[in-house]
Amino acid sequence: MAGGPGRAAGGLLPPADGRRGALPGRGRHHLARDARGLPPAWDRVYAFFRRWRDKGLVAEFHDRLRDRVREAAGRDREPTAGIIDAQSVKGASSVPAASRGFDGGKNVNGRKRHIIVDTLGLLLTVMVTAASVTDREAAETLLERLRRRHRRITLVWADGGYTGRLVDLARDVLRVALTVIKRSDNTSGLTVLPKRWLVERTFAWLMRSRRLARDYETRTDSSEAMIRWSMSMVMSRRLARRAH
Repeated sequence: MAGGPGRAAGGLLPPADGRRGALPGRGRHHLARDARGLPPAWDRVYAFFRRWRDKGLVAEFHDRLRDRVREAAGRDREPTAGIIDAQSVKGASSVPAASRGFDGGKNVNGRKRHIIVDTLGLLLTVMVTAASVTDREAAETLLERLRRRHRRITLVWADGGYTGRLVDLARDVLRVALTVIKRSDNTSGLTVLPKRWLVERTFAWLMRSRRLARDYETRTDSSEAMIRWSMSMVMSRRLARRAH
C-alpha cells in the first residue's frame, strides 16, 4: 500500500532521539549494517522494544490508533460497551514454568490471552496469564482495568464461562452490567452468537501474526505488548485503506 502503516499512523511515532526518523543508539556499526542491506542487531531492536514496553508507549500508541479508527468509523472515541473472552495458546520452550499452565478444557499447555474489545472488535484491554487461570478469575482484574481506563463503559457481553459471583461483582462494585450470552441447549454445530462473534473475529485477526501463533515471550507483559503491536498493524492498515 502507498505510504504504509507509518504514514497511516499520522505522526504518532515520535523520533526516539530528537531526529526525525532516527532510532536510539544508531552508531557507525549499525549504519554500516544498513548499507549492506543487513537487519539491525537483535539486541538493539530488543532494547527499543523493551523501552517502549516498560514506559507504556506501546499501549499509548495502540490506544491513539484505536481512537482514530473509531472516529473514522463515525464513532465516539470512548466506547460504552465491550465484549470479553479468552484464548488459550501453546507456550514455547521460552515460556517459564512460573507463568504457564494447563487448560484442561482446551487441552493446551501454555498461556491464556484475556481480552475485552469494543463493538468494532478493537482491543480495549488485554491480560496474559498461565492457561490454568480460569476466565472468571482473570476477568475480575481485567474488568477493573477496563473501568479505570474507559469510564463510560456500562455494558460488557460474555459467554457462559463468566457466570456466578463475577456478575454481582461487576454490577455492585464496578457498575458494569455483565450480560452472559449462552448457547441454546438444542443448538448443534457452528452457531454465530450475537456480539460474541466480534471478539472471536479479533482473535482471528491476532492469529494472522506469526509471532502470536503461540506464546514465545518469557514475560507476560511482553506478550501483552506483542498483542497490542499486532492490533496496531491491523488498525494502521485499515486507516491506510481509508486514506487511498
